[in-house]
Amino acid sequence: MASNRGLSHKQKAELWRRWKAGECTADIARGLEVPGYRVSHVLCASGGIAPAVRRRASSALRAHEREEISRGIAARRSARCIAAQLGRAASTITREINRNGGRAAYRASPAEASAWDRARRPKSCRLACHGELRSVVASRLSIDWSPQQIARWLKKQFPEDASMQVSHETIYRTLFVQARGALKKELIGHLRRVRRMRRPNAVAHSTGRRGRIAEAVSIRERPAEAEDRAVPGHWEGDLLCGSRNTYIGTLVERHTRFVMLIKLSGKDSQSVVEALSERVLKLPLELRRSLTWDRGHEMTEHKKFTVATDVKVYFCDPHSPWQRGSNENTNGLLRQYFPKKTDLSGYSQAYLDKIALRLNTRPRMTLNWDTPAQRLAAVLQ
Repeated sequence: MASNRGLSHKQKAELWRRWKAGECTADIARGLEVPGYRVSHVLCASGGIAPAVRRRASSALRAHEREEISRGIAARRSARCIAAQLGRAASTITREINRNGGRAAYRASPAEASAWDRARRPKSCRLACHGELRSVVASRLSIDWSPQQIARWLKKQFPEDASMQVSHETIYRTLFVQARGALKKELIGHLRRVRRMRRPNAVAHSTGRRGRIAEAVSIRERPAEAEDRAVPGHWEGDLLCGSRNTYIGTLVERHTRFVMLIKLSGKDSQSVVEALSERVLKLPLELRRSLTWDRGHEMTEHKKFTVATDVKVYFCDPHSPWQRGSNENTNGLLRQYFPKKTDLSGYSQAYLDKIALRLNTRPRMTLNWDTPAQRLAAVLQ
């Protein structure tokens, strides 16, 4: 292991390279041969966001020029004479000398180091300088909009006002690098996935039991209109799992990404099919075409569901969650409101409807920043 000192510039550069490549802190620490707490300290200090590489302005004095200034002072040459030799303005040389102790104390190396230190002074970020923009961003974060949704919404709302537009990356950086102080740290809790650091290249893992279901119709037999999302009324469904064997039914319409949440009394097939049937029967006929489910045993009585609703059920291939991509994504978003190991039995249907409304009134990139509710309303006109 390295001695008890901070990481060198070279080690920090390697740390950020490995972090961006998706390595965990333990692997990074082993690769750098340093204790893990040092890696964590560097990452947490900037919220997992690599700091910008320091660059010298094209007009700034260079190290060799400061050496010439030092030699000129030793030779008792005037600032104007030194400036003429370097092709600089005399005022530039005068300020450089006065900034670093005057003629009696000026030294090239300390002056160069001081210039780099001054360049690292905290800079005010865009949201810290623009109160109205900061207020709008904070208000949207507080109702669980993502930074990307906020950025695109601002662009639509203020197309001619660049001062009221900001990138989603700037919002993330302002949230995670708290030294900027523009947005309250508590707003991080409104992001989809709450983390202390912004992790690059995060990989979501999906799990679930799969099994044999009698007379299951493969997703490969699903109509082409469902596959290309051209026609509304084709749904994807799944269960959101909680502690103590509690579950919530989730349905996502493929064309509009409209979400419905259904309170369940249990995971047994009878309970699930009855609850789904009751909700689906409330839909207009043009929104009742098909349902795609995974291989979970809760849909073993899928025939009863089809008889009750006239909605055909298609089943994904084993271990293929991407075949219900919209539903898988929605379940991930719902974890913000229903974290893992939460008892889901205490939530009423009214509360589930409230959360579904939040999701359905958010602008979505896949809908060209319309909301699912807007798309559904257009379909039903």
